[in-house]
Amino acid sequence: MSNSLPLANKVAVITGAGRGIGKAIALAYAGAGAAICCAARTQAEIAQTAAEIVAAGGRAVAVQSDVRDAQAVDRLMAQAAAQLGGIDIVVINAGVNLDRRPVADSVLDDWRATVEINLFGAYYCAKAAIPYLRMRGAGKIILVGSGMGHRGSADYSAYCVSKAGVWMLTQVLAQEVWQDSISVNELIPGPVQTAIDQNVPARADAPFATSSEWSKQPEDVAPLALFLATQPDVGPTAQSFSLMRRA
Repeated sequence: MSNSLPLANKVAVITGAGRGIGKAIALAYAGAGAAICCAARTQAEIAQTAAEIVAAGGRAVAVQSDVRDAQAVDRLMAQAAAQLGGIDIVVINAGVNLDRRPVADSVLDDWRATVEINLFGAYYCAKAAIPYLRMRGAGKIILVGSGMGHRGSADYSAYCVSKAGVWMLTQVLAQEVWQDSISVNELIPGPVQTAIDQNVPARADAPFATSSEWSKQPEDVAPLALFLATQPDVGPTAQSFSLMRRA
């Protein structure tokens, strides 16, 4: 790919890259010149994403990984760096919403799994990636958050709590790595039609819901993700960038 592309010579690791928002970002970054490490639990899905990138003339590998497993995440980052030559950008996107019940009726295993994947997974990915970003002398960590992490919603306690943790992780981590020219920002997609929300009816009282809100496709999130990946080394950090509309 041409070196004139905005992400030429960059390597991006994207979790949850087999479908939805993660896949859309992977394809967009590849189109902008980046080499992509596609990560997720389902090998067939990430292999398909990687194949689409390669067919379009890009570079990509598929590494199966479960973000709940810290050792697996360590191996993911090591494989990405070894196979693609380093790591410049990490998009922490893998997420679930398994418990949609009031706290009193919540299912412990679903509640725990939601927090483990969304929050512990984000922590594992960031922690494992930082040494590789430091080796490059700069980098970007983009955490996919949620408006529900900024303002809670009844019946979604596990998801709200986990995404609130992602928001605060963004704030703290940015302070810890800014001297390494590593920026850390949160991307808030707003309502997007993905598998995480299949069969979940729209709610008029959902956080930040307004009459002007719209339900997006995963591809609608990619331009903001590309914007964050292409900011200068001394660019915005500790910020939340949202695609949500407010009246």
